[in-house]
Amino acid sequence: MILLVDSGNTHVKWQLLSAAGLVGAGRGALEDSALFEDLRSLGSSIRQVAVSTVGADDGVDVLCQRLARVTSAPVRCYWSERERSGLRNSYEDVSRMGADRWHAMLAAWCRYRCSLMVIDAGTALTADYVDGRGQHLGGFIVPGLQMMRKSLNHDAARIGFQSNDTLECDPGRSTSECVNNGLNWFLRGLILQIREDVAAHSLERIVITGGDARRLTALGLEGDVLPDLVFEGLELVVREEAGQ
Repeated sequence: MILLVDSGNTHVKWQLLSAAGLVGAGRGALEDSALFEDLRSLGSSIRQVAVSTVGADDGVDVLCQRLARVTSAPVRCYWSERERSGLRNSYEDVSRMGADRWHAMLAAWCRYRCSLMVIDAGTALTADYVDGRGQHLGGFIVPGLQMMRKSLNHDAARIGFQSNDTLECDPGRSTSECVNNGLNWFLRGLILQIREDVAAHSLERIVITGGDARRLTALGLEGDVLPDLVFEGLELVVREEAGQ
């Protein structure tokens, strides 16, 4: 079996795959020493661990320590690349692109083979543009919903508020309304810009992933929501390199 790991800014997610398909999945914080405990009984069956990570070297070291508690399988980190399967990276230094962005783009490109925008609505919200020839045109990185909430809660003076899941965008009449509605107002503006860019670049599809993907669609963004896009791209790389 193959263990796929998506190590993001705030959470680590994993999927265990056999030849027949998905065996199990989970998520947790890197700081949690029991992160992979659900895999302990299956550890001897895991023959490879493939990691897509945005973490620094010390985070990767901690991740490997957590994995070593449940399996002796070799661990390999897969990073962004110059080119794969017809998708070409626009970064001059491809090592500077987060592996999650690359693997999400790769999965979307291999799935659709058309011009598209890939949006990953996680801790940071990223948008990447790919033309119909597989050329990455560039992208944007902005704070995600949770990062904006955290910043307002911890870094701004005298702003005390209660988070909620409202979709309202009307001007608020309390601090909590101002923050929650304001975040939706920001996202609505972002959605309008996305629509303009899709038209300007003649992009055929919008593909959305990440923890806040459904919130974006609830606020009016139209696209294909694929929660496991990073895993899908990582699996493509692993199987291609194994000749499968």
